[in-house]
Amino acid sequence: MQPVRNDIHNSAMPVLCQSCESRHQGICGALTPEQLLAVSRHTRRVHHAAGDELLADAEPITSYGNVLRGVVKLSKVLEDGRQQVVGLQFAPDLLGRLFASESRVSAEAASDVDMCVIPKPALEALVRANPELEHRVMLQTLRELDEARDWMVTLGRKTAAEKVASFLYLIASHIDPAGEVTTFDLPLSRADIGDFLGLTIETVSRQMSKLKADGVIEIENYRHVLVPDLARLRVRCG
Repeated sequence: MQPVRNDIHNSAMPVLCQSCESRHQGICGALTPEQLLAVSRHTRRVHHAAGDELLADAEPITSYGNVLRGVVKLSKVLEDGRQQVVGLQFAPDLLGRLFASESRVSAEAASDVDMCVIPKPALEALVRANPELEHRVMLQTLRELDEARDWMVTLGRKTAAEKVASFLYLIASHIDPAGEVTTFDLPLSRADIGDFLGLTIETVSRQMSKLKADGVIEIENYRHVLVPDLARLRVRCG
């Protein structure tokens, strides 16, 4: 657990919270400095390497995680072992279904991930007592629902080329939503991308090569992607 230190210019707010880039957009943006100080006594910042399991399907939920950096992969696994990637989470998303007794998905660190972890009772008590926080959580939940519906359209109606472009745009727009030139490492393997999009590995690679040949993206070392113009990539999403 991180020790709580107070800044001489703002003694009501922990320094750890002041330096958190996700605080203003995430659920903590609804808390006062005094509430942040109180909740910081229960939270801890943790780091997970790519590939670490964060949450298992049907596992009891004992804490929630506010994503500070990196990408989290959400999956459902069938009884015969087949896996379907059902979503991705970025900063400042909240990992864990609020007020649920157990998880409905598996969660894995798709890249190196930093999270602020808060025990289930502490966060749920805060939500019950703070209408602004409850409103913030509800808006995030509705946004994720809207994104899931949009992704249903992508999977059901778009061409292979549009699917791959939509996936890259999803990553680029969440990694750096305000940037004109965006760079990132692909958080999923070609196999996982194909699983996420309902495409073969060969189709994914072929469509990425076409985007590269058309100058829409640049690829280095197989996984590092540069998007010179997000608007141009968005056009290719259909």
